[in-house]
Amino acid sequence: MRINPLLLLLLIALIGWGAVQVRSQDYPAHGLPVQEEPHQDNFDAQQSPVAIKDGYAITPLATFRIKALTLSEKHYKVDREADLSPVDLALGWGPMSDPANLDHMDISQSRRWYYWEYKDGSKFNFNPRHIHRYSANMHMIPADRDVAATLDRVRKNDIVEIEGYLVRINHQSDNFYWNSSMTRNDTGDGSCEVVYVKQIRIIR
Repeated sequence: MRINPLLLLLLIALIGWGAVQVRSQDYPAHGLPVQEEPHQDNFDAQQSPVAIKDGYAITPLATFRIKALTLSEKHYKVDREADLSPVDLALGWGPMSDPANLDHMDISQSRRWYYWEYKDGSKFNFNPRHIHRYSANMHMIPADRDVAATLDRVRKNDIVEIEGYLVRINHQSDNFYWNSSMTRNDTGDGSCEVVYVKQIRIIR
């Protein structure tokens, strides 16, 4: 039986496309460095500030717990937000903790943003929606000196466990405010989590 070469090529292409779709959209939980989803419990009513620091009121919006792979870390000293948050962590979980995906990506941070790009362009077909869904740039506000010291030691490829609050920041003397994202599905301006870190542990 002879097979048309064009038909054979089409069949191979469809099989390959199907494999990519399965890999990017139907991830098994087992085998990933970080399997857990971030956990968040929103407060039903307005909370009192958990801290007042240099005139900044830090008000909790939700309890927050995350285990994640550190995709990148960036320290800040000169912007106003550095009064509270000396470090941002770009964190990934689920498929965004998978080296098979991360090996194809360049990840960086600048000006309180997190950036990614493919190393090999169209050859890598990981769904961008999964990148947005399973990773985030998070502004870390240490609750005390011990937490600050641990945050300062976090480096790329560390797996961390963090507990604390998603918060809203207001300054008492001007119109400065800083609000946390409350979902893992948003993108663009305002999509970063502002995390008041009560506990942090570097697992590896």
